Amino acid sequence: MRKTWILAVTAAASLALAGCGSSSPAGSAASGGGDGTTSSSSPAAMTDLASWDSPLGTVVVDSSGQTVYMFDKDTAGADSACTGTCVPLWPALTTTSSSPTVTGVTGDVGTAPTADGKQQVTLDGHRLYVFSGDSGAQQINGQGFMNLWWAVAPDGTKVTGTAASSSSSAPTSASDQPSY
Repeated sequence: MRKTWILAVTAAASLALAGCGSSSPAGSAASGGGDGTTSSSSPAAMTDLASWDSPLGTVVVDSSGQTVYMFDKDTAGADSACTGTCVPLWPALTTTSSSPTVTGVTGDVGTAPTADGKQQVTLDGHRLYVFSGDSGAQQINGQGFMNLWWAVAPDGTKVTGTAASSSSSAPTSASDQPSY
């Protein structure tokens, strides 16, 4: 049953991600720092980032232990490139504070505004997301998805490796991925 669900999510995500364009939604604008993000080192209680020693190496997780990801189509200082049908599959990691708390995360943590007025957590300027196909803590099913979505290391760099012991259902070859 779980494999069927993962395959269904993967198929839906493949179709939906084709709609994840690089254009920004009309009427949205970045504010804050010169690159569209704001940063702070003071803690807040609403959103926590921590590190997890995963099969990929050490990656960043949210306060629930879910792996966080970055999207290759995002550009630092710009609106999120994950729009439309992409959003429910890759929800933005948001906070009500401009200063998320961190444990074991060494990159520059901040926030950037979303199109709907929320604050999305950023790490070294990269907007952070969670994957709807990760049904709980310590899963990495979104890793390498369509060669666009990547787990994030504590220093803010993307993790491009794969793990033989990973439960990832991400496409593994170019023939498994739709073309844009």
